[in-house]
Amino acid sequence: MSGRKREGINVKDGMSRADVDRAESKDFALGGKPMRPRDAATLILLDRDGAEIRVLLGRRHRAHAFMPGKFVFPGGRTDPTDSRVAIAAPLHPDEENRIAGSGGRATPARARAIALSAIREAYEEAGLLIGRREPFETRHSGWQGFAEHGVQPALDRLRFIARAITPPGRVRRFDTRFLAAWRSDVACELENGGPTDELEGLVWLPLSQAREADIPAITRTVLDELQARLKDDPELEPGRQAPFYRMLHNRFVRTVV
Repeated sequence: MSGRKREGINVKDGMSRADVDRAESKDFALGGKPMRPRDAATLILLDRDGAEIRVLLGRRHRAHAFMPGKFVFPGGRTDPTDSRVAIAAPLHPDEENRIAGSGGRATPARARAIALSAIREAYEEAGLLIGRREPFETRHSGWQGFAEHGVQPALDRLRFIARAITPPGRVRRFDTRFLAAWRSDVACELENGGPTDELEGLVWLPLSQAREADIPAITRTVLDELQARLKDDPELEPGRQAPFYRMLHNRFVRTVV
């Protein structure tokens, strides 16, 4: 980390696509053919340490084409079959509507799949199982760890923090929902982390230190949004409005959903 203040993506100045490309040039491999962004989910895990709030970050391998070497939240692409996994508790209705989005694809099944993918990725990459301690059986391969440890996934404590669509011109594009949960919502924490090697190391950092780490520009922007919300909404109550970042008419814009 350096003493220089690191910046996120500043939508107040109406950043053009070229401006965003420059800001994210160290985050993404640029280029590639036009593609539709895929649903993805990221889980921002928070932990209260006295008066301070810490956040979980892990470093991606430098060989990855998408955000190589960056500290990120656990997360990844949504598998639509995740929507068929049995749950101990559903999403709060207000959170479900915001996660699903708008338009023809805005269905409860889509919201559920996105939310469950965030929980699955937190297990796979960080060894943290969010849910209830109760018997759980499933045929889905990505969820066998929950069955082995007697945890049924639960969605009721997830909170929608932000949504961001990767701008065009990247080798990977995602329509990412940033969801938050508290460490107290973790039913089981595996000592050796998750079963994948997506992240090289995991650290719990105070929010102020996390934004100065080597994180993607959009992650820094979301952390700024989260810090501002926590001042007014320290418990992250359901149904609060949240930002949606995307490229429209060659400008990176922020709307509220």
